[in-house]
Amino acid sequence: MLRRLYDWTMAKASHPHAEWWLALFCFVEASFFPIPPHPVLGVMCLAEPKKAVRFAAIATLASVAGGVLGYAIGWGLYDTIGRQLLDLLGMTASFPVAACYLREYGAEIIMIKGATPIPFKLLTITAGFIHMNLVTFILASVISRSISFMIVGVLFRLFGRPIKAFIDKYLGLATAGFAVLVVAGFLAITLLEGDGSGAVKEKCEASAAIV
Repeated sequence: MLRRLYDWTMAKASHPHAEWWLALFCFVEASFFPIPPHPVLGVMCLAEPKKAVRFAAIATLASVAGGVLGYAIGWGLYDTIGRQLLDLLGMTASFPVAACYLREYGAEIIMIKGATPIPFKLLTITAGFIHMNLVTFILASVISRSISFMIVGVLFRLFGRPIKAFIDKYLGLATAGFAVLVVAGFLAITLLEGDGSGAVKEKCEASAAIV
């Protein structure tokens, strides 16, 4: 079923209204859709490299808007919708860990984890559940999603189709490295002022037993 859903999603990359489909996939993926939108973005950028930055900007804005929906689900609908969504997506065990790290580090976790393969929807729902400051959440999400999508758009715009091989091989490492550089200062301050990363890690991993 998941494979069929993936194939259906990818087919929309060549649709006449592909930009709208991209925006829709990015919106729903940030709150409940299981398929990441990056493959659709990559196919669209491969087909029209000159529009790559435009596509990436659409993906970023739509994903942030979808993140607000995820936040709303966690904030006011967790017991009726959020819990069932996380269970359906297989993220129930990860929820208390995510909540712990968000309480400890806040925006820094959104910026780092949102730019990695860790599902963004887990962070958006969790951020709403713990009542994270909405403005802080949105700003962190903009940075996170920009890192995740704009790197693809800019690389395709600058280098065109030949960059695909590089992206396929190194994008994960490049994205993670860039994300770490962006928030390194924030994390350093947080760790120096807190009780130590080791204690926080032990505390949050222990919370996994509480579901």
